[in-house]
Amino acid sequence: MAENKTRFFTYRGLPLVRCGNELYYGNMYDEYVVRMVIEETKDFGGMKVATKIKLFKTATDITLPFDKIIVKNAEKSSLYEALDMACAWLGRYKSA
Repeated sequence: MAENKTRFFTYRGLPLVRCGNELYYGNMYDEYVVRMVIEETKDFGGMKVATKIKLFKTATDITLPFDKIIVKNAEKSSLYEALDMACAWLGRYKSA
């Protein structure tokens, strides 16, 4: 039987997965991941560019109470700023 290996796009060594207007950054088997929700976009040269992104540092432990799952939140005005903050939150701010 052939082994099915799914490869994800990575940013600074961690998976970055998009589903609609949501992005998930980090490994689901780690203690935390960052969920990013694109709230607003702007048309720039025929391409949609995110102008408002909400970030949530989220625990991956499903046994936690609902009110303890989100440990940090923030809002940024570009995907670059959002990914920069997500890297810092996950402690992955290495020279990559």
